[in-house]
Amino acid sequence: MTMLPRLASSAILERDGQFLLVLRRNPPSADMYAFPGGRAEEGETPEETAIREFAEETGISARNAQLFATYDLPTHAKDGTVHSHFFLSVFTVEADEDTVAVAADDAADIGWYTAGEIRELPVPPSVIDCIERLSKGE
Repeated sequence: MTMLPRLASSAILERDGQFLLVLRRNPPSADMYAFPGGRAEEGETPEETAIREFAEETGISARNAQLFATYDLPTHAKDGTVHSHFFLSVFTVEADEDTVAVAADDAADIGWYTAGEIRELPVPPSVIDCIERLSKGE
């Protein structure tokens, strides 16, 4: 049986060479750092999901979501069957400079990290890919 991918979105906020990451509390990326984001709700566009999830996890009202990358992310069980399957849309967003991020919802912790620091953290491959592309100015 083929599992249709669930839609999810995340958002990249950069300030002064640092990127906002949350420490995930729940699967599929529990105990890993990632860009704020999550699953789409019924009827939401990917952009709406990114903005809503960003606000829920950081307390920051982001705006001007611009599609940056997409990822097809199946997760396989030990027997090879697909355990979960997400289609992730990653957006860059803007926010007021003076807003303070607060870990909420699915976020166990939150922080600002440079590209070099992110490469040393437990992060999903999609985060590394985005950071590498951003570092090259794509």
